[in-house]
Amino acid sequence: MEISENLKDKTCTLALEGRLDTTTAPELEKKIDEVLAKGVNDLTLNFRGLEYISSAGLRVLLHGQKELNNKGTMVITNVKDELMEVFEMTGFVDILTIK
Repeated sequence: MEISENLKDKTCTLALEGRLDTTTAPELEKKIDEVLAKGVNDLTLNFRGLEYISSAGLRVLLHGQKELNNKGTMVITNVKDELMEVFEMTGFVDILTIK
């Protein structure tokens, strides 16, 4: 998986490409923690290039959401239909902000 970062002031967009699974989830979790440590309070995850997400990837998204609950927002954009089905089946559409 490749992660591209666009950081401006307290706003950050992370664009993901590839697969978010057991192997790559720790990389995203580390990146989220890094940008939050820089004071980011508005995080966007762009899923345009994401092809697959596993339960490990869902756990990382939940981690990011919990970290930002009291200090900002996390939005997921450009979710493909296949991934949206995963969010709907797991109930994550009720937990995450998906646009």
